[in-house]
Amino acid sequence: MAGKYKELAEVLKQECIAPDIYSMWLQTDKIAEQAVPGQFISVYSNDGSRLLPRPISLCEIDKEKKALRIVYRVAGKGTAEFAQYKQGDKIEILGPLGNGFPLERAEGKKVFLIGGGIGIPPMVELSKQLSGEKTVIAGYRDDRLFLKEELAQNAAFYAATEDGSAGTKGNVLDAIRENKLTADVIYACGPTPMLRALKTYAQEQDIECWISMEERMACGIGACLACVCQSKEVDDHSHVHNKRVCKDGPVFLATEVEL
Repeated sequence: MAGKYKELAEVLKQECIAPDIYSMWLQTDKIAEQAVPGQFISVYSNDGSRLLPRPISLCEIDKEKKALRIVYRVAGKGTAEFAQYKQGDKIEILGPLGNGFPLERAEGKKVFLIGGGIGIPPMVELSKQLSGEKTVIAGYRDDRLFLKEELAQNAAFYAATEDGSAGTKGNVLDAIRENKLTADVIYACGPTPMLRALKTYAQEQDIECWISMEERMACGIGACLACVCQSKEVDDHSHVHNKRVCKDGPVFLATEVEL
């Protein structure tokens, strides 16, 4: 297992790509070289009153240029601060953190890459690194389909929107059924209700399903137990039916965890 590093990264580029959704490229020293799809970084505020970093998943990884792309939603004061950063600004980050998606499980198989809301960004790097037949199903609120172009470059792309303004009206499962899509393996990231529905669907269809959970993390390294989820197995660290999303995950086999 590769190590994790605390770095002062430089902002290469930042843009707003949808209402309250920002894309930021960061120049790193070691983190980009080690990172894999499904991992995240902890991003620290430059405001000393905000001690806890914000966990943000990796959207793209450029190992040659030692650069990372994060796509995040402004949801509070910390992310609002990040949205103000310009090219050349420095930002403290820790990573790469967590366990990524097990790419080897998809070799020679048909794969669904399913993202909901701010769970869509991790599917970009995943779609680039997976070989074989890939279908992206992305769930949005409306027709502002951020990251569609990047996803459609590497996979068949389908959208579901809550208001029906683009793609299938409804959720990602509605899009799967409407378009009669099939797969052998599912990789998914998004809100818990979506993951819960996908877990049930995968069990009904006998599909292997890997989910990335979006818990609110604090330390990011498994020490504080702020992000535990219920698991089938007893955790070696806390000796209860819990897993730490930041350290044991954020990617889990869906049957391992209770949603």
